[in-house]
Amino acid sequence: MPHCFCYCFRRIEAGSNIVILNYFRKRRYLKRIDALHESLGIPMDYARVHKLPLCPEAQGLCSIGPDIFEREQRMIPPAANAWRSMKTSAAGEQIELQVVSAFRSVEYQAGILRKKLEKGQAIGEILMVSAAPGFSEHHTGCALDLTTPGCAVLDEDFEQSNAFEWLMENAGRFSFSLSFPRDNPHGIAFEPWHWAWRD
Repeated sequence: MPHCFCYCFRRIEAGSNIVILNYFRKRRYLKRIDALHESLGIPMDYARVHKLPLCPEAQGLCSIGPDIFEREQRMIPPAANAWRSMKTSAAGEQIELQVVSAFRSVEYQAGILRKKLEKGQAIGEILMVSAAPGFSEHHTGCALDLTTPGCAVLDEDFEQSNAFEWLMENAGRFSFSLSFPRDNPHGIAFEPWHWAWRD
């Protein structure tokens, strides 16, 4: 039984084959997520408690170049185009935006949690800073973790940077927004570095 989702299927006469296909794809995805959650000890009510939507894994990703660790990063094409425009605009104002992370698969996200569990962290503590597999915006190919020279990576100090100030003032022009501000309703720690493109 799915952890937190009940999928209501309604047959639609026009295009019903597509609806049926999407239904079965979503069922397979939910089973995959449930199995990972069970193996990681993630509570069954995770999505309800954190008010997070299921995030599908993106298809048709394109490169946005290397991150600060020289790993190739990818996003969906419209988000990638918006990112390039935003980065160029920032650079025109002497603000250097750097990518730490973009698309992450469900398995990659599960690996992040496993490493933290192996270090002795409790799952509840982990879930305050890392989304459960299936619920990370990084799966969608629309999210970015950002930094700027002189800032520690994935650190709240990014809030004090000129880059963060620029993003707060300008990211909306490129359809990017801060996903996890202070006191967000998801119970996720403040992440000044995490920005997502929203169509």
